[in-house]
Parts: sequence; structure tokens; C-alpha cells
Amino acid sequence: MKDVDRRSFLKIAGTSLGIGVLYSALPKAAAGGAVGEMFSHMGKQNGEKVTPFTFIQLSDAHVGFNGPPDPLGTKAFERAVEMVNQLPQRPDLVLFTGDLTHDTEDKDVHARRMKQFMEISKGMNVPLIKHVPGEHDAGLDGGALYRDFLGDTYYSFDHRGVHFIALDNVSRAKPEVGPDQLAWLKRDLARFPKSAPIVVFTHRPLFDLKPEWEWFTSDGDDVMNILAPYANVTVLYGHIHRDDAHEMGHVHHYAAKSLIFAFPDPEKIADKKPIKTLRESRWLTRFQSRMWNSRPASSWASTAFNRFLKPQVCKGEIWSYQ
Repeated sequence: MKDVDRRSFLKIAGTSLGIGVLYSALPKAAAGGAVGEMFSHMGKQNGEKVTPFTFIQLSDAHVGFNGPPDPLGTKAFERAVEMVNQLPQRPDLVLFTGDLTHDTEDKDVHARRMKQFMEISKGMNVPLIKHVPGEHDAGLDGGALYRDFLGDTYYSFDHRGVHFIALDNVSRAKPEVGPDQLAWLKRDLARFPKSAPIVVFTHRPLFDLKPEWEWFTSDGDDVMNILAPYANVTVLYGHIHRDDAHEMGHVHHYAAKSLIFAFPDPEKIADKKPIKTLRESRWLTRFQSRMWNSRPASSWASTAFNRFLKPQVCKGEIWSYQ
């Protein structure tokens, strides 16, 4: 088989929607030729050929939180559901990266908040919704309530040739994954070749983004060492309530905005204080302009991703074969 630049046939590209991120996994492989030959070869290696699909990342709804600095409550989350349903191409799945609810020591109140989250989220017209807990969902009870509603706090699944891994770095009442889950991760990955496309989604960043603001995972390096042999890994996370992109080695880490108040850029602001929320009408207008300014998904397969999106929409390449 000829040597081919893998970057030319598969991208996962992210477009900010104001409420989250729309991703497109789009193999650029013709039926024939060297690129198509490589794509078929890797499909056989990985057990399933990657076929085009899109998915949404949403994060940090904090259902149950009301008042300053976010007077909208669940309205932003509800509007996000409407906007997802209005996308011209229905996503295959939605990944929710934690803090579905806002915590409380009253178990009954927390259960009502989780029920409200479930009621709102099931309005999305998508085939599959997957979640991981945030510390507000699982920090006080070790994830017991979360498991009652949504099942395991960490797990994996395959979709159209991509292996998705949900990691829990909040349920141990501190920012860590823990030895049991690390051992599970090793076992889970052992059946895959090193070329397998992998998307990890979790709540906290798996690197030291801003430790003094608790934007880190204490054993994140252990997770990344397990993932290091795999050539095609993307990590999606929430928690920081803002867009963020970091490339570390061959792994790209990407955070989506929250569905509630935002936090400032830690490189520009010393204090971790929420940013005042925009008025609802302005927020909705901004969301709509971002959504409709994006180009068709067929453009996202290009190696020059920036050329195909408007500047206010483009967030750069999220993941590609290297």
C-alpha cells in the first residue's frame, strides 16, 4: 500500500454554535486511489470503517441554578434544544460533558433537578444522547444519584468506526479518575489497534489548565500516558464554562461553552468571577448568526479547514490523522 498523508481523508472539525460545538467526522476518501486504499486498509484494521456523521457537544447546564450571574435559569438550555432540532442536518448523537444539574445537599431537590434535566434533554431530536457527570452531579454522593438516572459514570461505545470513551473525573469527591478506572481504560483500549480513531469525553480538563481554579485532573497525566500510543485521539471536556483549545503532542483537547454563565480567560483575568450573562435576545441572535454562517459539512473534509468557515464561526481543526 502506498504511503498517504492521512490528514487528507479524515477530519473531526468543530464549529462553535454559541451553545455548544457541532463536530463533523467526515472521511475524505474516494472509492479508489491510494487514499481510498489506505482508508479501506485501516477500516479492516480497526474492525469498522469510519463513515461520515456529525455530533454535538453540550456542557454545564446546571439545572436548578437561578439568579445572578445567570438570570435565564434553564431558558438557555431549552433554547439550545430548539436550536439543535433546527440544524439542517440532524446530528447522530449528543455528548453532554457534565454538570447537568446544580448540586444541593437536599437529595429530593437534586433528584427533581435531574428529572428536569432529563425532561428538557429528551426534547432533542437526535437518536442518541450520552453523558458524563460533573462535580455538581456526583461530587456530594459519589455519583449515586447520577447512576440511578443515567447508569455508569464511565463507559465506552463505538459509533460509525469511532471509539468513544466516557471518563469520570469527579465522583471521587476530588479531581481524579482513580486507579480502578485507569485499569478499566487500559483493558478497554487493549482490543484496538494504535490507528483507531478515539474520542474521549469527560468533565474536567485532563491537563493542568489552571490548577488554582481547579481546572485540572490530578491523574490526568496517567490517562494521557495510556492514550499516548494511539495516534488519533481527541479529548472533549466542559467545567471551565468557555471555549478552549489545546494541542498537546498529537492529542487535541477542546472545551465547549456552558449553557449558563461564563468564566473569564485565565490568561487575562486573575480572579475567577463569572462573566455577566448577555440578555436573552442578544444571546439568541448571536447563536443564530453562528449557526447559519457555517458552510455545509461537506467542506469540513478539507485540509485547509479555516478556508471554509466564516471567522466568527471557525474554531480551527479539532482532530485529524497525523
